[in-house]
Amino acid sequence: QVQLVESGGGLVQAGGSLRLSCAASGSIFSISGMGWYRQAPGKKRELVATISFGGITNYADSVKGRFTISRETAKTTVHLQMSSLKPEDTADYLCNAYEDLWDNTRNVYWGQGTQVTVSS
Repeated sequence: QVQLVESGGGLVQAGGSLRLSCAASGSIFSISGMGWYRQAPGKKRELVATISFGGITNYADSVKGRFTISRETAKTTVHLQMSSLKPEDTADYLCNAYEDLWDNTRNVYWGQGTQVTVSS
């Protein structure tokens, strides 16, 4: 089992910046990658950014060039640096970790989420 704790959400004006952090604990040796998703009221959960523990990153088109995902290797902590924030970035941001198993299945773990609100 993996436990995830997010921090860093809050209220910011459009054009501002925020940094989200997600700390993993538990069976961290099994984690293959981590990432961030977000869900706005009335909308589906969507991918924001992911990073494999091999260092490969992936971003949603809507955040490319504005958000950067990074990882502290020793601490199994992932950060999401968000810049040039827009009101449409307002959502609950959820941390995600996954482990790819020997039988080609995948376990997925979720944090509780941290709210990001961008005012216009």
